[in-house]
Amino acid sequence: MAELTAQAVKDFALARGLDLVGIANIERFAGAPRRMHPASIMPRAKSVIVVARRILRGNWRGIEEGTYWPTYTYFGYHGLLNTLFIPMPMYDLACFIEDHGWEAVPYYPGVPERQPPEQPLRPGTVAPEVHLAIRIAAMAAGLGEMGWAKVFITKKFGPRVRLHAIFTDAELQPDPLVEPGSLCDRCMACVRGCTPGAIPHLREGKTVSVSIEDKTYTWGDVHMGRCTLGYHGGDPMLSPFIHQSLPGYRCNVAEQDLSENNAYKMCWPMSIDRWTPSDEDPSGYRIEGHAMLKEWGGDGSYGIGGSRGCMRSCFDHLEARGRCDQTFENGRFIKRERWLLPDTVRKSE
Repeated sequence: MAELTAQAVKDFALARGLDLVGIANIERFAGAPRRMHPASIMPRAKSVIVVARRILRGNWRGIEEGTYWPTYTYFGYHGLLNTLFIPMPMYDLACFIEDHGWEAVPYYPGVPERQPPEQPLRPGTVAPEVHLAIRIAAMAAGLGEMGWAKVFITKKFGPRVRLHAIFTDAELQPDPLVEPGSLCDRCMACVRGCTPGAIPHLREGKTVSVSIEDKTYTWGDVHMGRCTLGYHGGDPMLSPFIHQSLPGYRCNVAEQDLSENNAYKMCWPMSIDRWTPSDEDPSGYRIEGHAMLKEWGGDGSYGIGGSRGCMRSCFDHLEARGRCDQTFENGRFIKRERWLLPDTVRKSE
């Protein structure tokens, strides 16, 4: 049986269509909480392989123009990218590793905040619902760094990536870590573009830091409740579907102080629960447009806000400054004054 090397893993993954591959040794997770640690899923793990596939720039075009939403959810989010385009080649990679005699645990990136207060099933271990912080794992694997807005930034695509991982007991050569601050230049375009006001300005001093080996990565302490309201359809300035189904609804998201969990409790039922069909609401959905996007996206998440500040404003800036390797013939992504629907008085880009 041929020796399994880091280069062989990368060559195989790239040949199957994955765009980026990085490898971390298990020691780089020394500071991770046990309920977010790869070894809590695979006790004998030696390496964590993090893979990325690009989100097409064009997946955001319809939302940026205010004309068409399905492409982003279906091709760039949960519909196909997270559930098919990445898992299929990642499964092939896991088979490749196991064909070399090493165990491979494919990891689907869940939401770390969703960890119910359960008891351990086995004494001395952690409770179920262990979730890796996939973006921190990607930093540990040398794929990039966390941007100020808590999105993961790579040199090739900026923030336009989705991430998955494989744990293995094979000991593979880890990749060098990216130097902190080498990709995100703290321009604050994300702050200006975030209508819900979820991203603090640098001058506010609200930060989160993580150390991996001798490097410390720092980013803004994002208000995840406002972020969730904006992204999942609680902000009437970002969703035309709210105005169609709930005319007169007003909510200044930038003034809300909900937790992320409570924001989900508001957005999801309001968007996908059924209501009594009537002449006014023949479909029986509370917000029909959100419900359709969720159906097209499968059983998982749907995107309404389309990451207006944290991703679209970010890659528009990075590309214009030559800080992304991938370039486009049509120039900047943001080409005109950006749209916002009327609601309350709020500043925008």
